[in-house]
Amino acid sequence: MKIEVWSDFVCPFCYIGKRRLEMALEQFPHKDEVEVEYKSFELDPTAPKYTDQSIYEALAAKFQSSEAQVREMNKGLIEQAAEIGLTYNYDDMKPTNTFDAHRLAKFARTLGKEKELTENLLHAYFTDSKNVGDSETLADIAEATGMDRSKALEVLNDEAAFADEVRTEERTAQQIGATGVPFFVVSNKYSISGAQPLETFKGALEKIWEEENPKPNLQDLSPDGGNGAVCTDDSCAVPTDKD
Repeated sequence: MKIEVWSDFVCPFCYIGKRRLEMALEQFPHKDEVEVEYKSFELDPTAPKYTDQSIYEALAAKFQSSEAQVREMNKGLIEQAAEIGLTYNYDDMKPTNTFDAHRLAKFARTLGKEKELTENLLHAYFTDSKNVGDSETLADIAEATGMDRSKALEVLNDEAAFADEVRTEERTAQQIGATGVPFFVVSNKYSISGAQPLETFKGALEKIWEEENPKPNLQDLSPDGGNGAVCTDDSCAVPTDKD
């Protein structure tokens, strides 16, 4: 089973949805047979790199509301994140452009590090209040993920490096109708939109697994209706002859 996850590194629901999916997979008996791959999606491709603007100022301008309203709106997000062990430090968050972060993630994929880097980028933005649009900061995060810092910087300094990969994934999102994130596609047949509750992810995993791995519908031809001499975990009982 393959799960493709379209998300952005500055999307609060993406981090929550990612963690809930991971929690569901931990309880899924077939988790070792599930592959998760992360796909690029920019909430705002035109967003500038960090300009010392607070997240409250940025969101107030975007939603045409007051900073006080934005603070109140984010309380629920902070609480949802805390319920699953995530810390959102909105007061120090640095809104920025994520295109370079997505390019770095595609480079990490070639090294088998995209999953780990994705987690570290989300944690850096939401918890550590790092500027994930800054090349030096991104190189630090890459190094902490076990990647070569100089090679990461080389990729980041080349604007064309992995740009096509990012744009291709973003176009695919449009083609499949993913207008918001997180957006999950399972086995290229099923979709889940948004940071759904844990039970939704668990139920979806079980349903899809059963559909893709149906149990054989066997017709029992045993003359005794299946009550013959068999061994089970409990015993090897010998059936009694019936007159």
